[in-house]
Amino acid sequence: MPPASPPASPDPDHPPETARRGARGLRALLALSAGPALFLAVMALPAPMGLSPGGWTVAAVAGWMALWWLTQAVPLPATALLPAILFPLLGVTDLKATTSAYGHPLVFLFLGGFVIALTMERWNLHRRIAIRIIAVAGTQPARLTAGFMAATALLSMWVSNTATTLMMVPIALSVIAFVDGDDADDGSPPAPAKDRFARGLLLAIAYAASIGGTATLIGTPPNAFLAGYMGQNHGIEIGFAQWMALGLPVALVLLVAAWLLLTKVTCPADDLAQGPIQDGIDRAHDELGPIGRGEALTALLFLAVALTWMFRPLIDDVVPLNDTAIALIGAVAAFAIPVDLKTRSFLMDWSHAARLPWGILILFGGGLSLAGAIQETGLAQWLGGLFAEGGTMPLIAVLLLITGMVVFLTEITSNTATAAVFIPVAAALAATLGHDPMVFAVPVALAASCAFMMPVATPPNAIVFAAGRLDVAHMCAAGVFLNFAATAVIALAALYLVPRLF
Repeated sequence: MPPASPPASPDPDHPPETARRGARGLRALLALSAGPALFLAVMALPAPMGLSPGGWTVAAVAGWMALWWLTQAVPLPATALLPAILFPLLGVTDLKATTSAYGHPLVFLFLGGFVIALTMERWNLHRRIAIRIIAVAGTQPARLTAGFMAATALLSMWVSNTATTLMMVPIALSVIAFVDGDDADDGSPPAPAKDRFARGLLLAIAYAASIGGTATLIGTPPNAFLAGYMGQNHGIEIGFAQWMALGLPVALVLLVAAWLLLTKVTCPADDLAQGPIQDGIDRAHDELGPIGRGEALTALLFLAVALTWMFRPLIDDVVPLNDTAIALIGAVAAFAIPVDLKTRSFLMDWSHAARLPWGILILFGGGLSLAGAIQETGLAQWLGGLFAEGGTMPLIAVLLLITGMVVFLTEITSNTATAAVFIPVAAALAATLGHDPMVFAVPVALAASCAFMMPVATPPNAIVFAAGRLDVAHMCAAGVFLNFAATAVIALAALYLVPRLF
């Protein structure tokens, strides 16, 4: 009988599963305990000179929340509930004042917008809009990329960036599959031009989803957060049309910059055969089928809401509506407009509405609660004073510094969390330096949505990365240039557009 083989020595490069699970558990425990530990450490120290005890307490809570948001030790919305627990407990504000932020009118603006967006998704209106735009763009690779970007950006102005990306990526993969053709059939790697086209198209969708969201107040949470914070703490109302006058030009410039970067620099594919591309577009178009009653009614409802938002200043004297009321009227109408009375089918029902991203609404409310406390306790002004040494710098340099810091920070943090922490500080810094708070706060809100490098930075980035045609190096190589471009464009918009619009 042959002697038993000695046990295999462990491979240091591939530790056993139990060791990996143990390491993950240790990291999770450290992340979970880091927030409360920082909170207790700050609370154990006396408040620094010039800052009230209440402001120091808010700083301790903000540090706890920032660490949990950064590490995602618990779900982001769960962290956003900490102000409702800790502020009344620690005597910062009472429960009523703290929780009122969770029911802010801007939270209900998002709620109404989400219902309308889900109605579009239920009847596939967003898919029809996207494919029609792509079909018009044509089959030349650069023009097709522009078509995908236009469709994605247009939808992400109204539908969540995540939902838009989830809908656009399968369409893109269908076109890419036709382009790969024989390469995909025999298992060989795609030709360089085909690979560049696939990478460029997927990155174009991710970038356009993030950029498009900056164009409207409901496109991405930081925009509405800014509106809520400025109205609540500075008495500045930001209307839907007013924001579009700023956000749309910024988005258009960034879309053009992203398109040029992808089609001319990092992923050119002009030598690609166009026949397979047309086949992919035709197949996607054929799958649409004829437009149905529900889809047509949804299109009319969406147009009515969007046009009322945009032209509200013209009808204010006749009908005193606000943007939140318009969104809620549209949402209720979706539940009331019948598609087929015989079957009691309506544009929206609760089984579909239950898919609302409630976590975003809680995150939004928690961020407003934290930001309000940062402002009311004097913490924002104190922090603004610390940064005021930059007052000798030219204004454009300060704006570039603020915008660039937020752009790169949001690569590793939630965009709403970043906005919640930095918008109050930026507004206070502006006041300290003698500038309009909007000039400093607007770049923070816009920059928080401009993370183009890392797969984990935004849901659109993660979704296209999961398609399997990109690696981190590809994303960083293209994204870092777009991050710098976004920094410059946003800073210039803050310098020249914001003072004229607000």
